Order: sequence, then C-alpha cells, then structure tokens
Amino acid sequence: MLDESIKIHGMIFDIKEFAIHDGPGIRMTVFFKGCPLHCRWCHNPEGISSSYDIFYHKFKCMGCGKCIQICPERAIVKTERISIRREKCTTCGECTEICPTGALQMVGRKVTVNEVMEEIRKSIIYYDISHGGVTFSGGEPLMQPKFLKAILKRCKEEGIHTALDTSGYASSTIFKSIINEVDLFLYDLKLLDDEQHLKYTGVSNDRIIKNLNTLSEKEGERDVIIRFPVIPKITGTEKNIDDLVDLVSSLNWIREIDLLPFHNVEEKYKRLGKKYKMKRIQSPSENEMKSIKEKLENKGLNVKVGG
Repeated sequence: MLDESIKIHGMIFDIKEFAIHDGPGIRMTVFFKGCPLHCRWCHNPEGISSSYDIFYHKFKCMGCGKCIQICPERAIVKTERISIRREKCTTCGECTEICPTGALQMVGRKVTVNEVMEEIRKSIIYYDISHGGVTFSGGEPLMQPKFLKAILKRCKEEGIHTALDTSGYASSTIFKSIINEVDLFLYDLKLLDDEQHLKYTGVSNDRIIKNLNTLSEKEGERDVIIRFPVIPKITGTEKNIDDLVDLVSSLNWIREIDLLPFHNVEEKYKRLGKKYKMKRIQSPSENEMKSIKEKLENKGLNVKVGG
C-alpha cells in the first residue's frame, strides 16, 4: 500500500543539529514556519509568517547592486548599500540567488516528510547515546497538523523520541489528534490574564488553557514541561507568577517549569525589515530569576532556569 505521508508537504525555516536546550539529551530541532501568535518578544520572528521571508544581513552587503538590477518588482533600491521596499517584495528569491555574499537570504523551504526524516536519521546515534531525539518547534507546529502528525508517526515507528514545543494554540480537534503521538510536550505559558495575553500576543489564551487542561486530563501518563518566558513588567509580575502557580498546581503530569529569561533579538527584526517593540525592555537580573525560581519551588514545583 502506498504511504500517504509521502504526499504531504510542509514549510520549515531551519533544522538545528546538536540542540541541547529543546528537551532531554542531544536533539535535532525542526522549526516549522507559521504562527497564529504575534508575541512582542518573539525570538523567532522569521517563523511567524506561513510563507517565505527574506533576511537582509546589512553587514555582509558590499553594495554591488546586482539585486537591484534583477528584482522584477523593483522592490530593492540603492541607499547607503541597499534597502528593500517590503510592501513591493513578492519573495520570489531571485535576489537571494544572485547575491554574491549571502547578504540576502531566503527564509523558508517546502519539504516532504521523507526529506525531514532523512535529516532526522542522520543523528540517530547521538539520540541513542544521550537519550535525546527530535524536537518540533517554530513558529507553531500545530499550524501544519497533517505534516506534523505524519512525521510524529514516522518517528514513533522508528523509535525516535519526540518533543513538541508549542503554544497550545489550536483547535481542540487538532490538539487531541496529536496527543498520543508526542513523547514530551514543551508547553509555553506566557500570560494567564486573557486581556493581557490578547494585548501582548494578539490572541486570547482560552484555547491554550483548554488544551493544557485536556493534556492534563487525558488518560495515560504524560510528560509535560511548562516553558515560561520571564519578561520584566510583562510576564514577570507578581500577579502573573501567582496565576501561573495556581494553574500549574491544579494540573497532572507537569515534570518541571523552565524559566526562560528574556533577551534582546532586535537584530533579527532588522533583517526582516520589521519594527522591534521591546527595545526598552531589559533582561531580568539574576536576582529576579532567582526570586521567581524560589517562589515557585516553595509551592512544591520543580523549576529550572533555561530550557
């Protein structure tokens, strides 16, 4: 019988080998393109759009003008070096192919399930010796449910441990369809107040909380790590921490909470020609991280800084 998964394509923007912060052991992380959230602090803004993006690395550009000449939409103009008029760009990629220094880079590629599995298999020996595996991140992998599920099934058939780094923002039908295919959930929680969540991420947290509760209630033991970004004056407030404790304390199968300190990624936004809204936000201090960690541990929770 023909394997139907070979017909399924997906969009990714990166595959990172030897990852050690996306689950246990040595891992490969596959980054899916497309996310329904627009978190102001997003560390992977190139993963938000479901379609192609173009990075412009200004420091690599030598101002040769080849991209200006070849662009069919005349979206690239001469400035100090060059400037991309993003509203005109159709991401056809011709400029990235002709750029001699790699200053222009296409972000995103369509791949098949087989192509991703071929990449994953290359590091099987490292998964085995370190009790690692593959992590699916993004973006939001649940935006490509058929593609995600097909790869998860293949990994399960081949005995490869899987982790899903997710915001949990998906329909209950989609979420329930992948629960039994995932070995470890890296579940992102940001803001527990729905109004604040909508303000800073662009969506309600209703689906996120409901799917997390479904994960907790589902029959059979689960492996869940909560990932919590610590952003001073936004997620790191006393009220939000208290709300986090209340929610997590009511759930089953929570292995630990990983506190992820905010750091500035303005350079990525510049490469995409996007405005960065977090310029004035400072990274949390060691004392701030320690204080939050101790507060959660005092509630009986297993906590780690970083993830």
